Amino acid sequence: MRVLITSPVFPPDLGGPAVYVPSFARFMLDRGHEVKVVAFCSEDKPQGFPFPIHAVPRGPLPIRYLKAFFAVLREAKDVDIVYVQEHLALLHVLAAKLRGKPAVIRIMVDGSWEIAHRKGWCGDDDIVTFQGKHYGWKVSLTRFLQRKWWGWCTHIISCSEFLRQILIQSHGVAPDKVQKIFNAYHGPKTEDVSADRVELRKELGLEQDKRYVLTICRLMVWKGVSGILEAMAKQPEDVHFLIAGDGDMELPWKQLAKDLGIAERVTFLGNIPHAQIPLYIRACDLFVLNSRYEGLSHTLLEVLYLDGPMIASSVCGNPEVVEHEKNGLLVDPYDSDELAAAMQRMLGDAELCKRFVAQGRARRGEFERETNFAEVERALLRAAGKSS
Repeated sequence: MRVLITSPVFPPDLGGPAVYVPSFARFMLDRGHEVKVVAFCSEDKPQGFPFPIHAVPRGPLPIRYLKAFFAVLREAKDVDIVYVQEHLALLHVLAAKLRGKPAVIRIMVDGSWEIAHRKGWCGDDDIVTFQGKHYGWKVSLTRFLQRKWWGWCTHIISCSEFLRQILIQSHGVAPDKVQKIFNAYHGPKTEDVSADRVELRKELGLEQDKRYVLTICRLMVWKGVSGILEAMAKQPEDVHFLIAGDGDMELPWKQLAKDLGIAERVTFLGNIPHAQIPLYIRACDLFVLNSRYEGLSHTLLEVLYLDGPMIASSVCGNPEVVEHEKNGLLVDPYDSDELAAAMQRMLGDAELCKRFVAQGRARRGEFERETNFAEVERALLRAAGKSS
């Protein structure tokens, strides 16, 4: 089978699709399929990948999407199926349709909500509040267009049951058209990150006598880093906060850290290489994901597999990875006091963290790369009319 994969982000940039797409493409190559990728990317010619990549560089969004449309239109000519990862997918799916090629889309978010939230069309309403609520004509048009490109797709893959139910209950997608397939873990095995915390901290330039809280995310408003900063202000002086990622909220959140009087205990690491993420996870005492929205976080899977104690917001797909009081803690992303208490509890109780980590290992089977990718492969074969 010949597959064209599209992606809204690609290494060296961070983000779920930047982890998923290269890993899945390699899996498909290993299974004997032909693969090529069209991706938005900060590098003109990404290197080190065993498949061809047409990189769409950064620039004004309308121009980027037009360039991506023509790239997909060109590259789809000689493939059997187009596998789309975009939340703003109209032009990608249209290009496949114009080529007469089946398209399968993987849903990581209700794209109409993300667009409306970015543009301020729905205020600060979260994705759950957004469902079924009426806004202006711009939101209505976005929802209409999203349902249109979903209708053009042969099949839809949802990365969580939370999102699958949104498609079925809020958008009227037929249950047999949308299939839940969890995201998969793509990183090293726990035993392969063999250096102990002392060695890792020395390698990363971290102090041995500090306690470190880590978050990894795009610095977008709904990632809730402001809540972690507010919770950090209630932690002892030896607790430091590392933030990996970049985005629109970096400067406002740096200012918030100053306003809270904790700037000296907060480090913005920027867009670190993905290969370093396991090192930071193993070197830190606690991982926190305080987002108001997640489809199914690849980063939570990395923390789960790398034996990191974790706290996550109790929203969307997060409870499908973190079970409260079993393998971590869940908190209200709007309540920084609750988060502060959860952080104090876990940072002060090493035995609790060990118990959560041990129980988390039992969850790993649900997110295995070989199993979940094989399920995606079968879905693509069916959609392409090939034998599965």
